[in-house]
Amino acid sequence: MPKRTKIIATIGPASSSPAVIAKLIHAGMDAARLNFSHGERKDHITRIRLIRQASISAGKPIAIIQDLQGPKLRVGNMQNDGVALKRGAIVTLTAKKVVGTSSLISITYSRLAKDLRPGDTVLFDDGRLELRVLRRSGSGLQCKVIRGGTLKSHKGVNLPGANLTLPSLSPKDRQDILFGIGRGVDYIALSFVRSASDIEATRSFIRKAGADIPIIAKIEKPEAIRNLDEIIQAADGIMVARGDLGVEMSPEQVPLLQKLIIRACNDAEKPVITATQMLESMIENPQPTRAEASDVANAILDGTDCVMLSGETAVGKHPVQAISVMARIAVQAETSLDPIPPDKHIGGLDESVAHAACRAAAEQHVRAIVTFTQSGSTALLVSKHRPAADIIAP
Repeated sequence: MPKRTKIIATIGPASSSPAVIAKLIHAGMDAARLNFSHGERKDHITRIRLIRQASISAGKPIAIIQDLQGPKLRVGNMQNDGVALKRGAIVTLTAKKVVGTSSLISITYSRLAKDLRPGDTVLFDDGRLELRVLRRSGSGLQCKVIRGGTLKSHKGVNLPGANLTLPSLSPKDRQDILFGIGRGVDYIALSFVRSASDIEATRSFIRKAGADIPIIAKIEKPEAIRNLDEIIQAADGIMVARGDLGVEMSPEQVPLLQKLIIRACNDAEKPVITATQMLESMIENPQPTRAEASDVANAILDGTDCVMLSGETAVGKHPVQAISVMARIAVQAETSLDPIPPDKHIGGLDESVAHAACRAAAEQHVRAIVTFTQSGSTALLVSKHRPAADIIAP
């Protein structure tokens, strides 16, 4: 039984050979993600070429998603490439380029002292280290270490709750977009989206470059949750980026937010991707935990269109096995979905026809639904109802 849920695999050092990419496609990969937070241009050029070649050889279209780094804040250079921060210690944060020590840390954000206030939280390395702002100190911030640890050079910085004045695209993002356009990427994933204006600015930049590439908005900040409806309307697709979202917000909030985002996307007829730590243990182990299997299945039962693997396929020891396991979980979860679409959320005439076609296909057990379309919108309307039949769009 073929799966209906699409699987996105991040291509990295563990999955960059022609043989592994071919095996990923055979195991169930539907799209390849290239993470532009890592890797050199020459690596991405090679990977795009290999993916296209493997796609042709397999006779299966594989979309390429360019995932932009976004305006990610990072720690500067640290002494000895890593310094221990002890709980209770007082540390000064500065936007100046200095070599960090246990008492002075450089952050790549020029408005650091202007945008943060006493009581604000500063998180390093995906929340592993936590500081609290005590007071402004000249052009810097004096902070207290709440949760200590070793802080290494260039680790990520999260400022949950702070209203940052960052552009939607960094200079690096702009150069990467132009590179992606030149290499024919199929989708662009926009990181740290806060409002519809971020998407509109990116779309304008893409069009000025002479291209029209669909934009996937990554939901990973509290502002994005507050502006969710406008972001869904402005974007071509949504990614529930649970990694940074779980750092910026309390971890216990993420499961319900995931359900909320998926439901909102289903209602708006926008594709939605559930991502991050889905089969995390398979970076090292050949089998997932039972909790991970349940996580993937529940995302599918909630209505996600795609599930995504990150480190599991990019740097993991078992990239092909991770795709195979995810595909089997998807097929099993889909057996419990109602083959006859419910009558809710039926809009205009086009959607009514699409719904009726899916209902008739389910009741008559037909093999395929043919949607004659010029733009692809009819096929998308039909796919919204997740028919068991194949969709053919001539």
